[in-house]
Amino acid sequence: MDLNGSQMVIEALRRENVKVVFGYPGGAIMNVYDEVYKQNDFEHILTRHEQAAIHAADGYARASGDVGVAFVTSGPGFTNAVTGLANAYIDSIPMVVISGQVPITMIGTDAFQEIDAVGISRPCVKHNYLVKDAKDLPRILKEAFYIAKSGRPGPVHVDIPKDVTAQVAKFDYPEKITMRTYKPTYKGNSRQIKKVVDAIANSNRPILYVGGGAVNSGASELVREFAKISGIPAVETLMARGVMGDDNPLLMGMVGMHGCYSANMAMSEADLMIALGPRFDDRVTGKLSEFAKHAKVIHVDIDPSSIGKIVDIDYPIVGDLKNVLSDMLPLLKDKIDSKKYQSWRDLLKRYDEIHPLEYSDDKGNIKPQWVIQRVGETLGEKAIISTDVGQHQMWTAQFYPFSRPRQFVTSGGLGTMGFGFPAAIGVKKAKPEKISINISGDGSILMNIQELMTAYESKIPVINIILNNGYLGMVRQWQTFFYDKRYASTDLSGAQPDFVKLAESFGGLGFRVETKEEFDEALKKAVQSDVVCMIDVNVDRLEDVLPMVPAGGTLYNMILEYKG
Repeated sequence: MDLNGSQMVIEALRRENVKVVFGYPGGAIMNVYDEVYKQNDFEHILTRHEQAAIHAADGYARASGDVGVAFVTSGPGFTNAVTGLANAYIDSIPMVVISGQVPITMIGTDAFQEIDAVGISRPCVKHNYLVKDAKDLPRILKEAFYIAKSGRPGPVHVDIPKDVTAQVAKFDYPEKITMRTYKPTYKGNSRQIKKVVDAIANSNRPILYVGGGAVNSGASELVREFAKISGIPAVETLMARGVMGDDNPLLMGMVGMHGCYSANMAMSEADLMIALGPRFDDRVTGKLSEFAKHAKVIHVDIDPSSIGKIVDIDYPIVGDLKNVLSDMLPLLKDKIDSKKYQSWRDLLKRYDEIHPLEYSDDKGNIKPQWVIQRVGETLGEKAIISTDVGQHQMWTAQFYPFSRPRQFVTSGGLGTMGFGFPAAIGVKKAKPEKISINISGDGSILMNIQELMTAYESKIPVINIILNNGYLGMVRQWQTFFYDKRYASTDLSGAQPDFVKLAESFGGLGFRVETKEEFDEALKKAVQSDVVCMIDVNVDRLEDVLPMVPAGGTLYNMILEYKG
């Protein structure tokens, strides 16, 4: 059938079973929005900023495992979206972002709202396209969805000039895609898998280092089974929280700069590291020359470019983690005696007893850690937790009882303040049966505060919990530890909005909390509400996130208390 370019976009989304699109219209993409108006196949959520549209699509993808979709216009519409693309790219989140562009004849003329969107997006997307003819659009859109969700997932950008959105051509949508230069490896090498099993059997202090790839591959149940069969303790990265389940006795906790003492010591003293889908981020490795220096390293990853990129690997396996573990588990059962590692597990348990994750619960002030624990005690599995970036993010990773993957939605690699609220909007659209909570700080929440209008207008009851310490908390902590308490541009106490009135002015509910009892009551009312809520919690201003490994330091040399 013959369709114009805008109709092709709508028809492609229908065939890809897209249910929600987030976006913001403008001149260059107006033809597409005219077709959005005419269709009933998917819901369009109008965000109040393009960055928020991308973050909302990102949150949708993280919570559901499906491809998130967003529309933006050309020029500033696209440049506003770049942060969201970069955020998704670093964290390997599948998205398709469609941008409008000036007509082909105007490209390169500095036309109104023209920008080289493809050139700008190239470093921060998995792939991108500038569509020059409507006849190519069906194939390009099919490829975009395929690339976004296959192999190592990531965002794909499709830039469509306005005249192409009006051009009529035959719509021939491919059923399948084969790309000569892009063929992800899903099956692990069988000989290499056997070598890995032998290496595990010959080790005495092995550790499972579980990364975000375990979430993307849907391998969480197999990772848990691997640990149970082998008796090997595990640590999780920030992006893998929930894979093992909070109550799993083999979980040593989160690893890295603000990881648990037992987890960091496990990485430092292991003789074999079994890396399941991490990317060896610097926030985990610290000083590379000291990172797991006693261990041989196994790395399983679907992305061959990630293997050996940062750390030398002794046993590389390229393949989808779910497939590799499926092949590995039968061999493990025959080779491994979990009793062999009992003394190793006992040592790590002792480390946890010596320095557990804890805080001093001062009755005079609400501790931020208490708030997070309380939300976990009250809601647990019922909630999906999004965060912004800063101290509140690390406390959430440390103290919330995540029981499953995709329950924690946070900006890992880019560390994007302003991510949490729009991401939580996307989460709620993906999982309407869950309670969507954004845990934020008084700095981060203001970065996309306009999305109160999106949540209200679209009837998306997100709960924002603001851990308000009157500081840019994480920067303040670094200034305390390393800059002799020179709090340059981090004290926010003298210039804050009234968050309660702010929420109410957008049609939502606001709660100001000074006591634990008030927090319990506010949370109860927010959960029962059907509108967007903000709970402004006055917390201890000078609480620090501990343990802490200084940047470039070693995992075994943690700051466990502040001695200022």
